[in-house]
Order: sequence, then C-alpha cells, then structure tokens
Amino acid sequence: MCDVPSCPLTCIPFRNSAPNRKSMDSQLKVSEIFSSIQGEGLWAGFPCFFIRLSGCNLRCVYCDTTYAYYGGQPVTIESLVFAWKNSGLRLVQLTGGEPLMQSASLPLMEKLLAAGARVILETNGSFPLSRVPAAVIKVVDVKTPGSGEEQAWMPENLRWINSGDQVKFVVTGREDYEWARSFILSHGLHLFTTVLISPVWGQADPAELARWILEDRLSARLNIQFHKVLWGNKKGV
Repeated sequence: MCDVPSCPLTCIPFRNSAPNRKSMDSQLKVSEIFSSIQGEGLWAGFPCFFIRLSGCNLRCVYCDTTYAYYGGQPVTIESLVFAWKNSGLRLVQLTGGEPLMQSASLPLMEKLLAAGARVILETNGSFPLSRVPAAVIKVVDVKTPGSGEEQAWMPENLRWINSGDQVKFVVTGREDYEWARSFILSHGLHLFTTVLISPVWGQADPAELARWILEDRLSARLNIQFHKVLWGNKKGV
C-alpha cells in the first residue's frame, strides 16, 4: 500500500526507506500521487503520473485542491522517482499546492528528467522560475482579480517562459476575461508561448468564454478541465 494519506487506488506503491540525515535533506511533503489522464493544456488526453505536493502560499477563492494546503507525507526524492518508474508512464506532472514552495522540488525534477521523464511543472507564478530546469514544461498561472490573488504574479518570470511552456488564466467571468485579454496583448504572450484561458469549474460558462475568444480573435486556447468532464470534481483524477 502507498504511504501517502488518502491516495487513490491508481497510486503506485512507494519504496520509502527509513529516514536518515541524508534522506531528510531530500524529502518532500506529498499530498497524493496517482495515474490519470492529463486534463489540461497541450498534453490534455495523455496518460500522466501526478505528484501533488502539499502546501500553498496562495488562497484563490475558487481553489479545487484545498486539501493540499496542509499536511502531507514526507517522501524521499528516490521514492518518488521509483514510483514514477513503476507507473509505466513517461509523462509526469508536479502540481500542488505550490510545488516551488519546497526547495527539493528542483532536484526532484532534475532526477526525473535524468531518468527519462517528460516533466510538467504547474506553478502559480509567485515563485522565481529561474532555477527550474530548462527541459521542464512550465504551466504558469497568472492570477486574475477574481482569484483574490492578483498581486502574486512575479513580472520577472516572463524572462523564463518560452515556446514550450504555457501561461494559464483562470477566469471567473467577463471582467476576468477582459483583464486576461489585456495582459496577453500588452505582454505579447501569444508571440512566444501558448496561452490557456480556463473557466472556473461550475461558475464561468465555457461556451460563453469560447464566444468571447472567437469575437476577439484572441490567440489563446480554451482550456477546459478534461478530467472533470470525465470523472467530476474529485481527488485522484
């Protein structure tokens, strides 16, 4: 059995050794691990191994993973890489919470890349991206006013976003959409990276959002949470 609390049945068993001084320096607090279908972005629809880390510095009003704010099981980097290998999946995503709150997330990404993984990092844009390994696919949130965390964005992070990455805006309605549109155009995001615009699940109408994007001829991708379409809004998917 997996030693991460509340881990879904698709979880891979850990090989977690007894803690010692060296391993304590390379541990992360993990909320859950599971295999599922990637639900968002350019990799939507692909099988993916998810590592959800615990802890987040933000409190977005629409957050759907509040259970990852606190707690978590200490797990070594070695054990997480071992679990990913046993999943049989090449694609792996670090998510949260906020992965970059934990410094050991950086060597974890390096170890996964070295082992042959294609690594996606989902981050809220409030931590520097400068030390994230170049080969990692970064999905970076820009928090809209409707999130309640608009001030979290670090402008200097634009320097570290490239054509292989994705910038995501989660919108609560028309005002958030217009704010996101202004941000996209003023920074020329569509010229150097992929832009995702997501409706808040159960709040913003995806069809209406699609109409706004079409009317504006905005170079952005409508980003619907595919995993929720398949299985609903629940843990482990």
